[in-house]
Amino acid sequence: MPGLIERTGGEDGSTQDPLEHTRASWEASMLAQLDTLRTSLRLEPPSRIAWRCGAALREMSLELAYWGEGVTVEWPALIPLYPDGNPHSTFDSAMVLYYLSRADGETPAGKWIGFRELPGGGFYHQAFQGYTGDQICREFEAAPAALGQSAAAIGGWPVADLGEYAYAFQPFPLIRLAVVLWLGDEEIPSRAVVLFDEVASHHLPTDGLALLGSGLTRRLLAHAERDQARPSRQP
Repeated sequence: MPGLIERTGGEDGSTQDPLEHTRASWEASMLAQLDTLRTSLRLEPPSRIAWRCGAALREMSLELAYWGEGVTVEWPALIPLYPDGNPHSTFDSAMVLYYLSRADGETPAGKWIGFRELPGGGFYHQAFQGYTGDQICREFEAAPAALGQSAAAIGGWPVADLGEYAYAFQPFPLIRLAVVLWLGDEEIPSRAVVLFDEVASHHLPTDGLALLGSGLTRRLLAHAERDQARPSRQP
């Protein structure tokens, strides 16, 4: 969906939160294309779609994980469903169907790249950094261990090769993201970034990956806020 990332900066004069503005833009753009995506997917055997996406095919339904939660996409309706049978939101349905349409079967390479190294990402990496890494840094630099707790709570795991406070996540079967927090000192400020496995652009366009990055940030911050709101136990 070309153009969504550039609109996260609010050039239209809107005071809407950049993350919500991006989500709203994506949702509005994708809503008009959901039927087109479904029509295109129906031209392909479901067994091949399952192979391309790292999904399982069971009784003419595609089953895959989205942010660690099971999703069933029944054939040929192609409506993503929660485990309890309720449909996903328009936004999440669009993300799932676009992943099913774009994924090409390439497995994660284990090499991490920044947003600016994604196709077209060089133009928008500052905006992406502002609503992902910068927010993560502000939240966790004073208590970096809390980042590990939040990461584990949403399905992340440590990546020692990237640093002491580095965690990987798998929002889709073939897409991996990572968060790295580097603590600063008196001369160098702390910094956090969201990284992508280098094959991520095989499976979603850069706009979609930006939204996964913002979704990861939102999940980490939400868990941290819940922890802070939880009453502490008295000794």
